[in-house]
Formats: sequence, structure tokens, C-alpha cells
Amino acid sequence: MESDKHTISRSRRWFLQAGFTVGALSAGRILFGPDEGASPAGAEAQGKGSPPRAPTAGGGPAAPSGRTGGASTTEAYRLRPMAGETSLSGPGASPPHPEVAHVLATDRREIFLTFDDGPHPRYTPEILRVLRRHDVRATFFVIGERAVAFPGLLRDIADQGHVVANHTWTHRRLPALPPGAVRAELGRTSGLIDDVLGAAPTLARAPYGAWDDPSLDICNELGMSPVGWAVDSEDWTSPGVPEIVGTVLAEIRPGAIVLSHDGGGERGQTVGALDRFLPRLLDDGYRPIRITP
Repeated sequence: MESDKHTISRSRRWFLQAGFTVGALSAGRILFGPDEGASPAGAEAQGKGSPPRAPTAGGGPAAPSGRTGGASTTEAYRLRPMAGETSLSGPGASPPHPEVAHVLATDRREIFLTFDDGPHPRYTPEILRVLRRHDVRATFFVIGERAVAFPGLLRDIADQGHVVANHTWTHRRLPALPPGAVRAELGRTSGLIDDVLGAAPTLARAPYGAWDDPSLDICNELGMSPVGWAVDSEDWTSPGVPEIVGTVLAEIRPGAIVLSHDGGGERGQTVGALDRFLPRLLDDGYRPIRITP
């Protein structure tokens, strides 16, 4: 069995590397939206996974893999929203693509907590502590340029039973990019996760939720299912902890995918809100679980 696993891993890594330059149409593994007959989500399948050395989508040199991040990488971290985030992060930023999951089919009060734009050396561990205290699982959509600086945080996320998923390398709007750049954004991040965790991710979220048909084709070719969200916590607007809590509690429903952030800005409000709304959701009978394709 171990030999089989290594063979599969090598084949998958070759495919991810080849994905930067080779395109093929894919029948696709797509999680369907609420009107498309959503694919059931299981509770306990985990996506894991590190980078082929390829140019960034913007044409700059690849960041070296294996860096653990010293003072320089920490100081360079963008402790502010991503470019355009205040106007583009919400669900209205892009019309929801009909072939992307926003609500997952469930006959129980299951929900799916997701965190974008990390890992962050302060806020990711704080969010992990809250989740661990309540013994629940979540899905983390990581940015490659952040993950390469903090690979230990990817291991912490996976070791605690959460899913590590793909949120591109530099958080660029995919429909605005040529296919080769989309492939680099997604494929390079999948390669990094594969190198760090030993398995490539099976889930991806486009920055701002912006998918189009070409980017979905590339996502599928790289072996990932695209994921959106049904409940935007609006933590990216920094409205205050009570407002974030109120938004989540007002909009939650069985099968909903909840969007929050562990990176991309100052996320103390996210941590504080999670610490408040999570026990209330549990008291109401909701069960947060991982997303599985």
C-alpha cells in the first residue's frame, strides 16, 4: 500500500507540474450550486498537499519552497485587505457561477466553516485554538505566497483535522487572467500543498468568488472542485465583532458554506466573532464539518 501511495503521489505531482503548460478539456468534478442538485458532503475526507518551481502569474520569480519565514517575510506580510477586497469580496462581487457550490446537500444541521487568505502567523493559530476548543473541523483556503512562508502552519491545519484547500498563489481575479496565468495561480499553489503535506488539494476557491468557464476548466484539470459560499460573515469589512456574529447567526441554515478570513488583513474581529457565534451554533444543533468533494 505504501508503494502504491508513493506512485500515486509522484503521478499527481507530475500532472500538477505539467499543468502549467499543457491544457486539456476536462469533463470536470464540479460541486453543484443549490439549484443544481448539490453533491453530498462527507464529514471526514481531507485534502492535503507543494510547489513546482514555475514563474508567478505576474511574471516574477518563484518564491523558494521550504522557507519557514523569518523577520523579513513576516514584516512583508500584507496586514491590510487584499487589493480591491473592500469592493470585491462579497457575494455580489461576481454573479455566482451555476456550477460552483454555495450550499451543500445535507439532511442534518451540518454547516461548513471556511477561512480564506491565510495562513497568518498570528490569526491562523488563534482560529485553530477556537476550533480545537469546540472540537469542530473547518476548511482553510490558503494563498500560495503566504503558505510558502509558513509551511508549518499548513501542517498545523492538517494535523488538527482540517482541510487545506487552494485559494491561488497571489489572490488575483481569475477571469481577468489568460489561461496560462490561471493555471500558474492554481497549479503552483496545489504543488506547494502537495510538497508540504504529501497530497494535493481537492478543493479550490477563486479570489472574490470570481469563476468563469475557462478557469473552471483549469480547476477541474488540476483535480479540484470549485467552492463558493452562501453566508458571507463580512469580516473583511471590519464591522465589529457583534455585527459579524449577527450576520452569521441571521443567515445560517443547514448545508451553508460560511466565508470568513484568517489572513489578508487584521483579523482580530474574526477570531472574537468565531469565539462567540460557534458555541451558539453548537447549542442550536449545528455541526460544523469539513467540505469534501
